Amino acid sequence: MRSVHPIRLPLMLMTALTISGCFEGDNSGSDDTSAGRLNYNGFSGLTYQTASQTGTTDSQGEFRYYPGETLSFRVGDLPLVSGVPTQQHVTLLEFFADLRAALTNPSVDDLGLSTHTITEQQLLDNVPLTNLTRFLISLNWTVNVREGEGIEIRDRVIQQLNASLPYLAAPIDFNVSEAEFTALGQTPSPANQLLAAICFYPEEDELCEDPPTQTEIDNADPRPENEEDRDPDVEYREDLIAKRDRILDATRTLEDIDAEDARTYLSRELKAISTTVANRFYLDEDVASHPASDTSIKTVRVRRIAGSAQLADVDAISTRPGDVVINATNWQSAQVEYFVAGNAGGESELILSFRPENTYRWVRKPLRVIIR
Repeated sequence: MRSVHPIRLPLMLMTALTISGCFEGDNSGSDDTSAGRLNYNGFSGLTYQTASQTGTTDSQGEFRYYPGETLSFRVGDLPLVSGVPTQQHVTLLEFFADLRAALTNPSVDDLGLSTHTITEQQLLDNVPLTNLTRFLISLNWTVNVREGEGIEIRDRVIQQLNASLPYLAAPIDFNVSEAEFTALGQTPSPANQLLAAICFYPEEDELCEDPPTQTEIDNADPRPENEEDRDPDVEYREDLIAKRDRILDATRTLEDIDAEDARTYLSRELKAISTTVANRFYLDEDVASHPASDTSIKTVRVRRIAGSAQLADVDAISTRPGDVVINATNWQSAQVEYFVAGNAGGESELILSFRPENTYRWVRKPLRVIIR
């Protein structure tokens, strides 16, 4: 096991790891459980537990649960979070109780419609969220998470993480300042100490060896200037210096994933989930055409693919209220009433913004109304 930074086991971390042993449980494997997903593009390698289920997230980030349970997550022996409400889509924002609470308060956009996306983007600057995200991305096998790809924390990484945890100088705390969490130099942060002890290459790779010490370098012979005098079986001083540099350059730190990288990753995941939720709903018509003489109340209803559209709230606007007027909205019946008020040749777009049950996310659908 490579360890660039000498580290010791503190009493606080020993206690935390002892408590985390209670995380283990039995997976009932029952077919009537629900399937949830951590993030959208997949998040493998995290151990999860609910009151009835335990397992490891797969390449899709899937976990099993019964409605009403809460989730705990850990990576290897390192606890990450507990008490996260189970639902079909869980993101890293919901790892934090204050962020979960904030997500339930929608913002209002320039059209005067409720939206969750503004609130989400505002919360992405949260320091503990940024620290956690940078740390988890740093455990990804290929360090960079490309668009459309998920995070893959391999067993080899987890094994090294578990072996290194007892030697950290202090527990990993995502609630400290960004500067403290990402510190390097003579006293690197616990997160950087842990990353330095993990080799993200095959076990037999040279980059997983301990770097040559300064004493070994000083005691090595210099490389002969004449190539014919060089022994291919000898590592000369210059060879050891180059080897040390290669190994140290291969060591990961939190500087490899900055705050903007974390924000970009989270934004992609949040947008993908919002799109997935929105794609389950549609209006019973996309375009409506009414004669100018017909001023009776019309309705447009929200529908759900393979199920009923159970809404928690609904709002709507007319982009040209002089032509088409919103009469009423009704979340219980998932419909909006409107009537024609303009002359023939006019038109308007009705924009419906609604929040399905069991999510903080708002969905937006348009209806074009033509007056003939």
